[in-house]
Amino acid sequence: MSWRTVMITKPSKLDYSMGYLVVRDVDSTVKIHLSEISVVIVENTASSVTAVLMNQMIAKKIKVIFCDEKRNPSFELTAYYGSHDCSRKLKNQIEWSVTAKQQTWTSIVAEKIKNQMLVLKHFELEQYKMLLDYLGELEFNDESNREGHSAKVYFNALFGKTFSRSDDIPTNSALNYGYSLILSCFNREVVLNGYLTQLGLFHDNMFNQYNLSCDIMEPFRPIIDLKVKYMMPEKFDKDEKVQLVSLLNSEFVIDNRDNTLLNTIKIYAKSVFNAIEENDISLIKYPQMNYEL
Repeated sequence: MSWRTVMITKPSKLDYSMGYLVVRDVDSTVKIHLSEISVVIVENTASSVTAVLMNQMIAKKIKVIFCDEKRNPSFELTAYYGSHDCSRKLKNQIEWSVTAKQQTWTSIVAEKIKNQMLVLKHFELEQYKMLLDYLGELEFNDESNREGHSAKVYFNALFGKTFSRSDDIPTNSALNYGYSLILSCFNREVVLNGYLTQLGLFHDNMFNQYNLSCDIMEPFRPIIDLKVKYMMPEKFDKDEKVQLVSLLNSEFVIDNRDNTLLNTIKIYAKSVFNAIEENDISLIKYPQMNYEL
């Protein structure tokens, strides 16, 4: 099972040789077997990647994320064909019933609010009781927007009353970076299961090519929030990014077993698709929160 997350921070040439990723920079040459790699993050825009390596990484289902000049995730490699039966899966996705999608979205929102509530409770913040009330008030398809109300209470409680998600501060940089990493992982699982990232359950933004991934990743956002709260970064640089990337190998309990976050996302995403296909939300497998990140 692949487990390594590779970060390219120096100007480098990335090539392929006999099953290995070969990374050459001015100081050294490093080889890593592709079977060990789960994610490659190319942070340095002065790096180059050969076409043969990109094809091999796609074939091995390795997620490759490229960053911009500020070293923030900018785009990623996504395969055209992630599943042998992707045509059938796409047909099914287009025909998913409105009821099945809304049932699934209601369950996802409930799990997200529950995890936010648990994060606040973990830090002994009394506002967790408000989120518990919102959870009890949740309607089908979240018609009363309990998710939005919860988010406002949650972020102000967690990071302070003056906090705003639009502020240009290290905390938001860390949150955005972490969310981007999680989103990329979900994009991979959507494609590997044969579905289109553009066709969402709730999100329907014509400018967002990751609507489905944005939908199903929602319960995982509090994991990033928890880590950033622990960090409380006064700056956001290499060390802070490494801390967030290391989350991908943190362990979570899902389906009564310990798994890395990467594998947890895989198990959860597949269970969501099974739930929609079978019109049975009891099939969704949610992970337990891990407070030792």
